[in-house]
Amino acid sequence: MEKITRFFWFCSGAHVDTLKKYPIEHNKYVGIGATIFFTALFASLSGGYAMYFVFSGSAFAVGFAILFGLLWGTAIFNMDRYIVSSINKEGTTNQQILQASPRILLAIMIGIVISRPLELKVFDKEIRQKLKTAYLKGQHRKIDTLQKTYEQKYGMELAKNLDLKKEKDSLEKDINRSRYQLNQEVFGDKTNQTSGIVGYGTYAKQKQSVLEEKQARLKTVMENEDKMDQYLAQRKDFEGLNSLKLFTEHQLDSLAAVAGFSDRNWALGQLTYNENGTRDLDTYLAISFIGYLFILFECLPVFVKLMSPKGPYDVALAKTQEADTHYAERDKERDMAITDNVFNHHLETDVEHRKRVITTNAEEGKSRHRYE
Repeated sequence: MEKITRFFWFCSGAHVDTLKKYPIEHNKYVGIGATIFFTALFASLSGGYAMYFVFSGSAFAVGFAILFGLLWGTAIFNMDRYIVSSINKEGTTNQQILQASPRILLAIMIGIVISRPLELKVFDKEIRQKLKTAYLKGQHRKIDTLQKTYEQKYGMELAKNLDLKKEKDSLEKDINRSRYQLNQEVFGDKTNQTSGIVGYGTYAKQKQSVLEEKQARLKTVMENEDKMDQYLAQRKDFEGLNSLKLFTEHQLDSLAAVAGFSDRNWALGQLTYNENGTRDLDTYLAISFIGYLFILFECLPVFVKLMSPKGPYDVALAKTQEADTHYAERDKERDMAITDNVFNHHLETDVEHRKRVITTNAEEGKSRHRYE
């Protein structure tokens, strides 16, 4: 238990030796340290999960996720620990809030960033369905676009092919009608189109001739139609229409499963809207509150320190800092005094040395002059 307590003291950024002297403050700083630790832990998990999405499908996805999660959590932990420990309880409330304001602003951004992966996981089923619908609509649009382009590019050939089909249908009806009339003529059925004479006579031969002409024309039309169909089929292959088909349910599931972070993030944003473009308030609030929760959780270390009352540890820490500052100033004065004394000693030594040199030179000069 003591090791856990000391660990959370470390997380809070407290000066352990000073904190030990005031037992009444122990639990408060255990709470502050635990808040910082669990904030960093959740940041690590969320950051790792986000990185896992980025490298999803890669053999190193898990390794990258763990590495980035540890780095991200450590960075958040270090930043929270520094800012919380640097908030000076000796200052006024406004001064403390001003000290914490950069961290609060940053916490809002971090909360938005680290909450997104969790939101993607919570709404995973709905996101997959939205992606499947989007992919299917996209495929429909792609096919429609290619179809329109194909129809515009080969409009004359399509019109000619349609005319051939219409002519074929018309000839087939005429041939059936002419064949029926020929049978009536041969069997002697009296109508306003037949003579009523039994046998293969003049009228029957005329009707047979007309029938053969129509059959010959039908054969030509069908041959032309087959050629046009083959040509248009080749053009469809060339334009990619024949190879482009709607996704099956299995293909849609596979595409949604391997969708990247950008697609899933887009789908999550689309969940907050209905099909008619109006806001889906329930889904919007559900997604928003997850983000607000993480923002609040990110701000908690700072809020806990700001809300905690000024205690004996804070007073002792301020006095210790004041004493350390005074000691540093006195230490500076000592160093300056030592430096001055050393400089003065060197100066005196240099002056004495220069006097001796000058005296020696003067005596040598007098000796040379006397000998001369």
